[in-house]
Amino acid sequence: MAEHEGAGTPRQITINANDELARGRYSNNMLVAHTREEFIIDWLMTAPNGSSLVSRIVVSPGHCKRVMAALADNLQKYERQFGDIAPAGAIDPGQQNFH
Repeated sequence: MAEHEGAGTPRQITINANDELARGRYSNNMLVAHTREEFIIDWLMTAPNGSSLVSRIVVSPGHCKRVMAALADNLQKYERQFGDIAPAGAIDPGQQNFH
């Protein structure tokens, strides 16, 4: 991962993570709430037996705006490389066909 510093010079950032965190978590649903001071993002795994919390991330409003900009930028890059993404519909656990 690189962050920009100064006059467009990329700066390398070292990220340390244990094996469990480095593997990542799958999420197919999310909830977002906010207070005046923070945004709370709950990443969920929704299955026929209900939803389970995978991770909760709490960020400041300013950082949330940076996250949104980074996601929008990466989404545009993805679509330029692989084509348009069709928006996913809402997940209704009762309607999913898991085998």
